[in-house]
Parts: sequence; C-alpha cells; structure tokens
Amino acid sequence: MKKTVLTFGLISGVIISVLMLSTLPFAHQIGFSRAMIVGYTTMVLSFLLVFFGIRSYRENVGNGRISFGRAFSVGLLIMLISCAFYVITWEFMYFFFMPDFLKEYSAYMVENMRASGASAEQINQQVEQMNQFQVLYSNPLINAAFTLLEPLPVGLVMTLISALILRKREPKASLETGLPHLQN
Repeated sequence: MKKTVLTFGLISGVIISVLMLSTLPFAHQIGFSRAMIVGYTTMVLSFLLVFFGIRSYRENVGNGRISFGRAFSVGLLIMLISCAFYVITWEFMYFFFMPDFLKEYSAYMVENMRASGASAEQINQQVEQMNQFQVLYSNPLINAAFTLLEPLPVGLVMTLISALILRKREPKASLETGLPHLQN
C-alpha cells in the first residue's frame, strides 16, 4: 500500500502545487471569484489521482478486488499527501511572495458589499472581521489549519466517490451450485 499511496500522493501533490503556483499570481487580474473557481477546479484535477491510485491498488495489489474500507483508506492517504503539498505551497507563496494577499482580498470583499448595497454598519462589521482574520492568518500554524480546510472537503468527496465506484468484493459461493456468484 505504501508504494501506491506515495506514488499517487506525490504525483497529485506536485500537480496541485504546480497548478497553484501557475494560477495564484494571476488571482487579482482575473478577479477573486474567478480565481476561486480556478482554484477548486485545480483541486478536483489533482484529486483525480485518488481515483487512479485506488484503481491501481485494486488491480496490482488486490488482484482486482478491493473493499470500500480499503479503497477509502488508500484514497484518504493519497488525498492527505496532496493536501499537505497544497498547504506547504500556500504557506510558501503567502509568507514569501504574497504578504498583502489578505489586504487585497479584504478590499475585494468590501467592494463587493458596497456594490451589493450593504449598509455602512455591515461593511464595518466585515472590515473588522477581516482585520481579525488577518491577525490570525499571520500565525503560520493557524494559517496552515485554515488552508487545509480548503482542499479537504473536495478531497474527501473525491475519495468517497472513488471508493464507492471502485469497490469490488470477493465473489461469494452460491449455496445451490457451489460456484462463485458474481457480485459488485
């Protein structure tokens, strides 16, 4: 299991990191809402390796069979490696190349609120909330925890779907004939 998990986890991690490094610098140019769509799309693309990793494990180690639990655990480990790459890449980008990212994002949020007709009180609440968030985000451990919450739900959904699709049980012997009965 280690070889499959490490191989597919590292490939997925490299993909998610390269895609983040190549798209994040352009977030302010395409707008934060579009950048968010691009970001989650890159996550889905990199988490496709979870599906292929589970399938590889099923075919090469499980002789064409894998339980849901084993498929989910293989996928989960691949996904966690990819998430670790995501968090490390973000920490590197944020602290070394994009220290003003939250200020720019805060300005974007305030502008969206103004454009949607929010009251001055609502805008002030948002500004205060973003200021508190900036203080929290300056701590690398808290920053990493918040960053992990971005790809984790996407990865869990991809892992769950992949494990459900790829599971194949051992054939059960038929009571009547004693021959294997094919079952998914």
